Amino acid sequence: MIAVVLVGGEGTRLRPLTLDEPKPVLPIGGVPFMSLLLDRLAAAGVTRVILSCGYLPDRLRAGIGTPPPGLEVEVVVEDEPLGTAGAIRFAAAGRVDGPFLALNGDVLGDADFGALVAAHRAAGAVASIGLTPVDDPTRFGVVVHDEQGIVERFVEKPPNADGLGPAPWWVNAGAYVLEPSVLDMIPGDCMVSIEREVFPQLVGNGLICVRSEGYWRDIGTLESFLTANADAVAGRVHTRLQGSEEAVLIDPSATVSEEAVLVGPVLIAADAVVGARAALGPDVVIGPGATVAPDATIRGSVLLAGAQVAAHATVERSAIGRNALVGERASVSGSALGTDHAAGAGEALVGERRPG
Repeated sequence: MIAVVLVGGEGTRLRPLTLDEPKPVLPIGGVPFMSLLLDRLAAAGVTRVILSCGYLPDRLRAGIGTPPPGLEVEVVVEDEPLGTAGAIRFAAAGRVDGPFLALNGDVLGDADFGALVAAHRAAGAVASIGLTPVDDPTRFGVVVHDEQGIVERFVEKPPNADGLGPAPWWVNAGAYVLEPSVLDMIPGDCMVSIEREVFPQLVGNGLICVRSEGYWRDIGTLESFLTANADAVAGRVHTRLQGSEEAVLIDPSATVSEEAVLVGPVLIAADAVVGARAALGPDVVIGPGATVAPDATIRGSVLLAGAQVAAHATVERSAIGRNALVGERASVSGSALGTDHAAGAGEALVGERRPG
């Protein structure tokens, strides 16, 4: 089984974290997101993954880490944006000779890809769409289908739920199984959307959908990135971390003062340092080599590798980029600092994105 994963976007909604790091390798619970996705693909029996990339390919290759045993990973680079369908065709054409998985590369989840493939094969489908339930259909594309999973129509971001039946509503989860014949429907070397231009042509012609109630979250915004980190440590999504709601996960190489106050879920990665009377948690991830000075307070936040929070500083609902600094007695709330940048001593940041 081959999987094509779309990782071409620049992650603009997550800037400044993505100015020098592609979104798919940003850490979730201290692990590159793509590594967690590769775990799921290997568990589903996938043996080859093709990453269709258009942004910072060298950083992507370096950030993936070591794939699970038996899984080969190839990165192919788009010269220009091709849209979801165009990117799938670019990555898959000439490389697949049977049904293959195609995935959006920015969704944290735990649905069983193997079950999606099995349902596709059992139905003899041409294309299959994985679905996830939502309580608010107005932000998504609703997939209207019958009891057998035959897709009847698509309703893109409806203003209300009129005519869509009772909650929950089922939306495209960004995971597909496609037959190679679908590639013939996609023009080459141009921008094509599989959701808006290809799937509508397949309604009534072999297009099915498969429901899954597992965890699902797009990690493309600061809020969702922070929530995904908290959920991974808390075990709300099944990952290699095997966390729990009150988990306090500390790498053996980290140095944590006995006077620090840790309220789970909290994860402290390798070589991190947490000083006396520092208050961490809940929902905190301290990245590799990061430093939290004495009397600092961190809640609902993520520190990336090498970040520093000085004494008496406060960080809430924020992401502090690689080697960035929160100065002494500074306050950072609902904000993001990019790589190597700083909030000065005594400074207060609220809702800011600081790339420089």
